[in-house]
Amino acid sequence: MGRVRVALGLVSAVVAVALCVVLVDTYVLRAEWWQVRHTVTGDPVTPQREVGPPPGPLAVSWEQTTRIHHGAVAGYDGVAHQVALGQVVTASGHGLQVRDARTGGERWSYRRSGWTMLGWTSTRSRLVAYFERNGDRGDRLVVAFDALSGGLLWRREGERPAAVSRTTLRWPAGSGTVLTTDDGHRTLFGVSAVTGNRVWRLALPRGCRLFEGGAHPSDGREDLAAFGLDCREDGRRRSRLLAVDPAKGTVRWDERLGSKESPEVSMLDGVTLASDGTALRAFGEDGDQFRVWKGDGVCGDLMCPGVLAPGRLLVVYHPDGDRSGDTRMEAVDVPSGRVAWSRDVPAYAALAQAGGQVFALRPRLSEGLLPAGVDIVAPGDGGATTAPAPFPMDPDLPGARPWLAAAGGLLYVGVPQAAPRPDGAARLVALRGGPTGTGPAELGGVPVADWPDACSLLTGPDLAAARMTGYRAEPSRTSAGAVELPRPVSCTYEPRDEGGEREKDDPDGEGATAKASASKPATPSASPSEDADPAVRGLTVSVRWVAETDEAASRMLDALQATQSQARRRRDIGGDEAYEIGPTAGMIALRVGRYLVVVEANRPPGAAARIARSVAYRLHHPS
Repeated sequence: MGRVRVALGLVSAVVAVALCVVLVDTYVLRAEWWQVRHTVTGDPVTPQREVGPPPGPLAVSWEQTTRIHHGAVAGYDGVAHQVALGQVVTASGHGLQVRDARTGGERWSYRRSGWTMLGWTSTRSRLVAYFERNGDRGDRLVVAFDALSGGLLWRREGERPAAVSRTTLRWPAGSGTVLTTDDGHRTLFGVSAVTGNRVWRLALPRGCRLFEGGAHPSDGREDLAAFGLDCREDGRRRSRLLAVDPAKGTVRWDERLGSKESPEVSMLDGVTLASDGTALRAFGEDGDQFRVWKGDGVCGDLMCPGVLAPGRLLVVYHPDGDRSGDTRMEAVDVPSGRVAWSRDVPAYAALAQAGGQVFALRPRLSEGLLPAGVDIVAPGDGGATTAPAPFPMDPDLPGARPWLAAAGGLLYVGVPQAAPRPDGAARLVALRGGPTGTGPAELGGVPVADWPDACSLLTGPDLAAARMTGYRAEPSRTSAGAVELPRPVSCTYEPRDEGGEREKDDPDGEGATAKASASKPATPSASPSEDADPAVRGLTVSVRWVAETDEAASRMLDALQATQSQARRRRDIGGDEAYEIGPTAGMIALRVGRYLVVVEANRPPGAAARIARSVAYRLHHPS
């Protein structure tokens, strides 16, 4: 009898422990109350008209930064944005953040501790997010929200989204239906965005499966979704493009592509673009290919930017491959495929269309100047007006693909940045039309007369103090749009040959300071190599920007340092602000009032800082 009691006690203990484990796992480890940070709103939001800012200078209306989230799954660390329903959605591995598109004020948000958001989509007034538990990819969760309030609609475990983009975390949905797939990526399911229930099932063609991860392997709009398929036919791999009606789960069309690689897919209103490394193809509503741009580098490493103006497709591509550096914008009539116009353009990083205008983001306003630029392109003839963006950008930074949208008289720009270091962030800036000023719009309204001569920022005594008596000044000019700056924006100082190279003709007096310092009687005529101190090499002084106000210049400098992987504040230069940029002390970016100047010197160490002090003094005390 005693043994029975002991056995029963042991069984009871085991059951109690198992029950405790289940209860702890259900009500503690997996409990929503501590994992989830969810805010909602009942405030109304004003819809926006489809119109961007007018031509002319641009000013910051509001901005935000979203830190890059490096989750447990490599490659899914992007940040993406969407403007719709009067709101801006920011999606990242952290979760969702939704703001008022006009003011930038917070509306609602959702994130889960211990989970990473690896996908999101939207359809009509529903927004759906996909999460995986950190360390356990088999623990999956799809959560649906009311897009305006953030209210929770439903949760579904185990569902897997169809073809998530690595760069934007986006996957297709439309007509109130979210598209998901099975573990083998060989079946598509339609899931109601209202109830979370499956409403249809579609088996993919025999031998085909969805590409598992890719830069942008799929895309969708409300009435159509397109997927790149990895197919094996007759023993060979080849990619295909499958277009599906999201409401019914029926195939609209199916086209073979030219390679076995995962394509980049982009969908516009009535046009589908696909780039597979061999060509960029444009398909019409019924899957008819009406235009193809052939070449293995026609789009480079990313998808060719494209927008659809009324009846006309505008595409930016590399006619001779991305290594040539040439970029062209082409306008194609839809569906005839006739080229209406074509012209060489800067390497636009993103395009947007609103109100019959096309907005194009250029990484640099001009070679040698600091800001990014925004062109407004007329779809009819390709004519463009240019304005500076109130920030610089580096499109090659990881974590966020450059992005552009226009609505409500604002232009929304998303760009990557390196700060906060080391992981970086995505910066979202809402731009409005700024003050016109008295100067050209291409310079942000600043008169050209306000730009100093870069070669005048170092005088004869400055050069002599730096033991640069045997140097000549080589000026460089630039232009912004149609405006050519009359004075040099950059001045490079090179040592003369030991024999005493004769100065070039200089009818404008450029480089006069260097020549004057070289001719001083008290200054030895020996070459720099004979000086006791190391000679300065690779010295360039550049006026990178003149802002309308000191505050605007300070914001520009702050944005510059935020794009640098290494930037250190210097408080000993003498200007209003200064940063040492790069792994060595060879570059100093400084602000004096409205002026932004960059001083570069390859060697010796510390030369850039010493010369930057002289430049700061000259700007503070112009002669």
